[in-house]
Amino acid sequence: MYHRNRVFAAACLGMLLFGIVFLSLGSVNNMLADRFSLSDNEIGTLTALLPFGILAGSLVFGPVVDRFGYKWLLAACALLVMAGLEGMAFAATRGWIQFFVFLIGFGGGVLNGATNALAADVSEGERGARLSLLGVFFGIGALGMPGTLAMLSHHFALKTIVAGIGAVAVLPVAYFLAIGFPPPKQQRGAAPPRARFALLKHPIFLFAGLALAIQSGMEGMSNDWMTRYFRKVTLSGEHAAEWKTLLGLVAVTAAMVVARLALSWLLKRVRSDAVLFSSIGLTAAGALLLAGSTAYGTALTAALLIGAGLAAAFPIVLSYVGDLFPEQSGTAFGMLFTLALIGNMTINKTFGAVAQVHGVKQYTVVMLVCLAFSALLLFLVTRQVKRSSSKPAHE
Repeated sequence: MYHRNRVFAAACLGMLLFGIVFLSLGSVNNMLADRFSLSDNEIGTLTALLPFGILAGSLVFGPVVDRFGYKWLLAACALLVMAGLEGMAFAATRGWIQFFVFLIGFGGGVLNGATNALAADVSEGERGARLSLLGVFFGIGALGMPGTLAMLSHHFALKTIVAGIGAVAVLPVAYFLAIGFPPPKQQRGAAPPRARFALLKHPIFLFAGLALAIQSGMEGMSNDWMTRYFRKVTLSGEHAAEWKTLLGLVAVTAAMVVARLALSWLLKRVRSDAVLFSSIGLTAAGALLLAGSTAYGTALTAALLIGAGLAAAFPIVLSYVGDLFPEQSGTAFGMLFTLALIGNMTINKTFGAVAQVHGVKQYTVVMLVCLAFSALLLFLVTRQVKRSSSKPAHE
């Protein structure tokens, strides 16, 4: 037997760890650039490796949790994240850094997909609001990395702080092992593994995957490049105070946390499509403000708008899919995150090449282009949701 709230708490702890993973590279890329003399293009390679690891984890988790359940997979991948962070702190060569970035990504990819599927499984009737609340814990974990580095960098070496953050993963592991989880779905007659490919025949599923691919790319680009943008553009110097560059990343993440907390209340009262398109407008306003800003305070305000605007798409789109495919949540979410992370890798690596030639300032241009495509795809998703609302979820 299992208790719904305890299981949801486990999902929140796993998502907190994924937040640490997702912001890990963005928090330390200046440290790594200095240690290994990395160019912007080489940093772009690292920022593509992290989502590549997350992609690998996303490919694995769906069939595994549908067949074997959540407990042991969550515990094992939390330990992988711990090992990867310790390795990132102390690795002495570029090759080892690349390996540990991938390892962190793999463990985080499993945690991300599995915790979203787990939260959807135990949140019938309120998936949008609960997935938004789950996203708050992503933000708390994400804030923990740059926030802790910013607070303690005056007193400790950055690698020591990263190692300490990695050690925190022991606590979620203990909790995962102590509680009960829902039984594997295959015991309840879930579809065979090859049925996952049939999901791609559903227009809403395909449009959702493409929309999340762009959304993931925008989030990844913001998380991985915001500190670089603040150092090279806003503060215009390679020797800018580290805490000032980190505050740009903290602003993005903090705004996302607050926005998702608000969404857990708002989505019970306001139409989800209205929230989606309002969020696109908010992100666009932030990107335009950042492009025109010359003052540090204005740039921080722009980062807050970008973070708040990026908060809505994932929980809302995932809630649509969770409602339509409840008996294949692990498999369906796994495929969505796979598509999303392909977009993340592609956009991150492309932007690394753009930044190498034209400068990091092009971040705002790339964001606005991505937002235009995102708006079109989310329009198609919401239209398909309305068409499907009067039909059976799926066969």
